[in-house]
Amino acid sequence: MASSLCFTGGTAILPDRLIPDAVVACSNDKITYVGQSQTRVPKQARIVDVKGGWISPGFVDIHVHGGGGSDFMDGTSEAIQQSCVSHARHGTTTLFPTTTTGSTRQIQAMLDATAEAQKSWSIEMGASIAGVHLYGPFFAKDKVGCHSDEGCRSPSQQEFRPYFKSGIIKIATCAAELPGAPAFYRYASRHHCLVTCGHSNSSWSEMDTAFKCGMRHVDHFWCAMSTVPSIRQRLGVPMQGSMLEYVLGNPDMSTEVIADGMHLSRELLRFAWQMKTATRLCLVTDCNRALDMPPGKYRFGPQSDGSWFTSDGKVGWANPTSLASSVSGMDHMIRTMHQKAGIPLTDVVRMASLTPAERVGMNDAIGSLKAGKQADIVILSPRLKVRQVYIRGQLFQCTKR
Repeated sequence: MASSLCFTGGTAILPDRLIPDAVVACSNDKITYVGQSQTRVPKQARIVDVKGGWISPGFVDIHVHGGGGSDFMDGTSEAIQQSCVSHARHGTTTLFPTTTTGSTRQIQAMLDATAEAQKSWSIEMGASIAGVHLYGPFFAKDKVGCHSDEGCRSPSQQEFRPYFKSGIIKIATCAAELPGAPAFYRYASRHHCLVTCGHSNSSWSEMDTAFKCGMRHVDHFWCAMSTVPSIRQRLGVPMQGSMLEYVLGNPDMSTEVIADGMHLSRELLRFAWQMKTATRLCLVTDCNRALDMPPGKYRFGPQSDGSWFTSDGKVGWANPTSLASSVSGMDHMIRTMHQKAGIPLTDVVRMASLTPAERVGMNDAIGSLKAGKQADIVILSPRLKVRQVYIRGQLFQCTKR
């Protein structure tokens, strides 16, 4: 690892502005300077000329299931490394491996394997693991989506308390209407997690109860979530507000979008950005094992018994009309938001870096180009294609297999 690096010849992307002709200096694994002064280039630094491209902070993915043929729920070190390597190629430098529905044994195996991978990280392993997103299995059966409904259940303290013992869980999801959800939310909050509601058909009042118990985020907006009509079907009249209205009406709530161009139209992507702003909207990949793989049939979740889906090379399909997670990396999400939805690049990159870092309480260390933060840097071409990825000041070899 070079003791000092200096990126020049491009435009640095900050959360609130662009810096043309930027100088971004790093020493070991930390950023030491971001600005335009050529006098701040260390004499012994290795110069990286970005040749008119973009100097971006590394991307932070808080909702990701796998890639490169592997799913984190496979529960092996090989699957975890392959997934992390695949996402690093697309500019993700920090991620949160995300569970699906499954047995207690499968979920515990995933937590154990991920904790071991986190401890033994090296640059060859790709994206750094910041923690686990305990996503499945506490989903509402009528909103289970592409997950296996056989592993879908309500939370019980007997089950979830052991999951938290390792300390690796940093994000925790549960459908707000399930019996036991308030106790789950309170427990996860005490463990300093970002507490979220997802795969849920909950009403405004159920969301408000969840909020009082610590819930602050909703997974993949518009996907597998309640609406006013679905709440009316479940609870009758008078019609009640749903997750949609609660997120839009509560300024303390954040959410996320899958900007692969298949899940949501450009109008919905812009609407989410306009309503929540870049400080409360995250970009996520929600990516499955089909990332960088040919079109075909794959398992979602554990390779042994996960539900089947089909990738057409653009998105996953659980059946001809039901979407099943994305097959794209974060760089694709960035391009969609900026080039198709027309959102300013500073906001787009913020939603893929600083905003998720803030939501999980890691913004002092990662998420933006700032002196003192970890040297996680992605060099993008003028058209936002990944050229180079640096994780903790080390160059990751992006060559695909």
